[in-house]
Order: sequence, then C-alpha cells, then structure tokens
Amino acid sequence: MNLFQKTKTKGFWQNFFKVFIPFFVFLTLISLFMNSWRDIFAGNFDAVNQLNFTNGKWIRFFGIKIIITFLYSLWMTNKNYK
Repeated sequence: MNLFQKTKTKGFWQNFFKVFIPFFVFLTLISLFMNSWRDIFAGNFDAVNQLNFTNGKWIRFFGIKIIITFLYSLWMTNKNYK
C-alpha cells in the first residue's frame, strides 16, 4: 500500500496525530528553552514573549515547527502503518 492509499484510511490519521501532537509540543518546548532559557528560568516571560512572539514573530516561530512536525509525523506514520 502506498502513501496515498494509506492517507485515505481513518487509522492512518489517528496514528498521524498520535505522533504529531506530542512531537509538536516537544519541539516547541525545546525551541523555547534553546532561545530563551535564561529568561524562562528567571521568570521574565515578557522578554520571552518579546523575543519569540511579538510583531508577527509567532508566525515564523510556529510555522517552521508545524511544517517540520507534519513531515516527520507523515514519514513516521507511513513507515510504521501497515
């Protein structure tokens, strides 16, 4: 069964989201810690917000993570789905 046939099944998408959601959360937390770990541990969340999310930065911050997570989840689900 190829990828396009697998995507037509309900079970494929259920398994996809089982990978997508935890990996997205994990990737987002790792990215936040890498970018702003000092401000996070100091409790300076305004600086974290300023650095990562204001003035449209949130689109870039979350956009790349959604794309990476989508591709990774699609690959892993396709690889493990029978």
